[in-house]
Amino acid sequence: MTAFPPCYILRHGETEWNASGRLQGRFDSPLTPKGMAQARQQRLILGQCDLGGFLAISSPQGRAFETAKIAVNGLIAPITTDKVLSEIGLGEWAGKTRADVIAQSGASDGFALYDLAPGGEGFTALHTRCLEFLRRLNKPSVIVTHGITSRMLRLILTGQPAGAVRTIGGGQGVVFYLSEGKQQRLTLGA
Repeated sequence: MTAFPPCYILRHGETEWNASGRLQGRFDSPLTPKGMAQARQQRLILGQCDLGGFLAISSPQGRAFETAKIAVNGLIAPITTDKVLSEIGLGEWAGKTRADVIAQSGASDGFALYDLAPGGEGFTALHTRCLEFLRRLNKPSVIVTHGITSRMLRLILTGQPAGAVRTIGGGQGVVFYLSEGKQQRLTLGA
């Protein structure tokens, strides 16, 4: 396995579309008050960490960048953006509700949608772009991204296959620390 620098990986806080079950993909919606509180929680967790020498890199999508501004406030500056950290493309299904798309497509679950979406990106292409990003990464970094992109980055960093996207875990308001092929979910006081 390739050696990568240590990373803290965060998913953006809850958005209006997350709360209503709508698929975002490359679309965007604002953080909810809960989402802003989740970003503040991430800031408290990161505040316990030694971030000396770390970069802050965010997806340019509004929900991730707004989360990054809250989560690394006073800890790391500046925040740079990289479009490679954008969420997986959902093609024609972006903006539709998850429940409707699952019912219409016959997908076994929400994860299956990402490979079935007409005009979507799919897991193979997402894996390729995430691996390209990580191979360019030459300094320890705090990375703020999206649910599926976060999972794919963490799968690569822990040496797991893309098919493990369902089992690697996720969540909003969470901070994952990855170093030397291992993942640790951080909490306050830990």
